[in-house]
Amino acid sequence: MEFDPIVLSRVQFALNISFHILFPTITIGLAYFLLFFRIRYTQTNDPHWEFIYAFWVKVFALTFALGVVTGIVMSFQFGTNWPGFMEKVGNIAGPLLGYEVLTAFFLEASFLGIMLFGRRRVSNRLHLISTAIVAVGTTLSAFWILSLNSWMQTPAGFTYENGVMIADSWLAVIFNPSFPYRFAHMMVASLLTASFFVAGVSAWRVLKGVDGPATKKVLKVAIIAATFLTPVQILIGDLHGLNTLEHQPAKVAAMEGVWDTQNGAALTLFGFPDEEARTTHAAIKIPKLASFVLTHDWNGEVKGLNDFKGKHPPVAPVFWSFRVMVGVGMLMLLVAWASSWQLWRKGELNRFTLKVVFCMTFSGWVAVLAGWYVTEIGRQPWMVTGLVTTAEVVADHTAGTVLTTLIAYVLMYAFLLVSYIGTIFYLSSKPAQSLLRMHNYNLPGRHPEDRAFNNLISD
Repeated sequence: MEFDPIVLSRVQFALNISFHILFPTITIGLAYFLLFFRIRYTQTNDPHWEFIYAFWVKVFALTFALGVVTGIVMSFQFGTNWPGFMEKVGNIAGPLLGYEVLTAFFLEASFLGIMLFGRRRVSNRLHLISTAIVAVGTTLSAFWILSLNSWMQTPAGFTYENGVMIADSWLAVIFNPSFPYRFAHMMVASLLTASFFVAGVSAWRVLKGVDGPATKKVLKVAIIAATFLTPVQILIGDLHGLNTLEHQPAKVAAMEGVWDTQNGAALTLFGFPDEEARTTHAAIKIPKLASFVLTHDWNGEVKGLNDFKGKHPPVAPVFWSFRVMVGVGMLMLLVAWASSWQLWRKGELNRFTLKVVFCMTFSGWVAVLAGWYVTEIGRQPWMVTGLVTTAEVVADHTAGTVLTTLIAYVLMYAFLLVSYIGTIFYLSSKPAQSLLRMHNYNLPGRHPEDRAFNNLISD
């Protein structure tokens, strides 16, 4: 069997970015949860909030470390697998990636040390400020990365000089047409991912019977956050879709499985796209709904894939990824609202609901990955939409070389992912008293406030 080196290189980069994105997605959202926990402790002096912070900051640190390591590997691949990319657009991509390091990564790394080790070494105010700065740092990191990615989707503010792209207006480059929508969509996705992650782990602790008094507080916070964030994400997704229809109509056509340009296009709920036959088999459709959703007009025009022959993305992966993303999003909405209703009516979740919430622990990962595949596969065959194709910038490696490294990455990432999830649930299975000892909160003479933590279990 012969493999295409271009396809293998794309799969390898997709694997790297898929594994990497799991961790920043949690850390961006979790940073704001930590900030909330710290603010609540500062306002109330309730030791439960301090205990919650102490547990989740350890999870944050572990997640942050894996995000950094995998991010470094991903950045190396620009040189090893896609050297032509940096040759053609390095004058734009290089500074944006550099800004991310200078304004975000150094900020996060510096103040993360105070978050982890400064609780008894600095004032509570400085500790709170450090947490806020780390949260801002994660947002800045997402800002620059998404600015570059959005520019690749909707390039603007550049000129050509000797075959390479030079920034003509950095404001136009950074705030390109799709950036505001993509940035907002990703930030809310991160907050939602963290909400279900925190809620799922907390539900697990309740089900295992190892929850302390603080666990139900953080579970309630996460459920309420998910309840409000999910409809906000749906609204942002709608606005993002309108923007994508304007600037990347081929991607939208693949998402919806629309083959012929038409007014009043039907929405395909399910089906099996067939690129050879240029049709979708066994399609279940709702008349005119695609036009209404995409254009807000029942008779709005939706361009079909046949208008982009040879220049549209692989249809099936984009079509199904979009449905996975939307399906998981609808499930998030249902679980969040049902859980909030139960909390409002009864003050706590029953065991069945707790099990459902636990099963949703990593639902954010599934939705984010599916959405990312829609974004990235939907850009093909372009590396920079309409300007540079993927085939133009790939490295001249043999299929065997790429396949060998791909297998090595798969094995390494599988080990790291299993280890990460195992560590999270190992910590989550510890009784609260054991966690207090792990965080040095019940050592006599450590600090006068530590006596409050010794009484948490008996509260």
